[in-house]
Amino acid sequence: MTIKLVAVDMDDTLLDAKKAISPRTCAAIKQAVKQGVTVTIATGRMFASAMPYAKQLALDVPIITYNGALIRACLSGETFLHRPINNKVASGILALCREQNWYIQTYIDDVLYIKEHNDKSAYYEKAAGVKAVPVGDRFYAMTGQPLKMLIIEEPDKLQKIKNAIQSQFGDSISLTTSSPRYLEINQPGVNKGISLLYLAQKLQIERHEIMAIGDSQNDLDMIESAGFGVAMGNAAENIKKAAQAVTGGYDADGVAEAIEKYVLG
Repeated sequence: MTIKLVAVDMDDTLLDAKKAISPRTCAAIKQAVKQGVTVTIATGRMFASAMPYAKQLALDVPIITYNGALIRACLSGETFLHRPINNKVASGILALCREQNWYIQTYIDDVLYIKEHNDKSAYYEKAAGVKAVPVGDRFYAMTGQPLKMLIIEEPDKLQKIKNAIQSQFGDSISLTTSSPRYLEINQPGVNKGISLLYLAQKLQIERHEIMAIGDSQNDLDMIESAGFGVAMGNAAENIKKAAQAVTGGYDADGVAEAIEKYVLG
């Protein structure tokens, strides 16, 4: 097995509990790159949130962000793929959330917008390392096309919200989760798997030469699409079942272990 492209999820995969990349993982990734392997990030996060980690790893490649809605090169800023949510659909989702008093945030032109600061926005800002821009009631009438929309709620309430959104908007959106508290909304057909294969085609890399590493539901398509899918030790059971291998957890250098074993050999 020869791996030429490695796609790594960020939260609870590349990053440990302190939201840091371990020295062993840094070394493994840099060694793979030195040997000619393309290593990229594939995350639900916004581009601005992923970039500091890409820079830390000295990655000069296109990275997959917003669950696959945006592929953009780290250094040049060249955009390879841009698939925002339809304006009319986004407006309808905002209206429903306003009516139901559900917290939602939206991402336009790689800026995070909220109505106002609260405990949910503070939680997200800390987790993602970004600052949200509060715009008051103008939030519900913004006309830019969002690459992603995110609802934050406690897990026991989130399923009801997901059902209501799915019922009203159906095939005009795609829904996924990267955390028990996050409901992530994208354009239909947007997922990490489709974008990973798109990037591989651009790089002239075959499916069987791709390894993908992840842990959450928004990683499932990527793990199934790659020739060799690796689930983290902390991954959900359905992710582990879909993968060809299971590595260590995010606090046990699971990404480094996978790269050392299956890429560096």
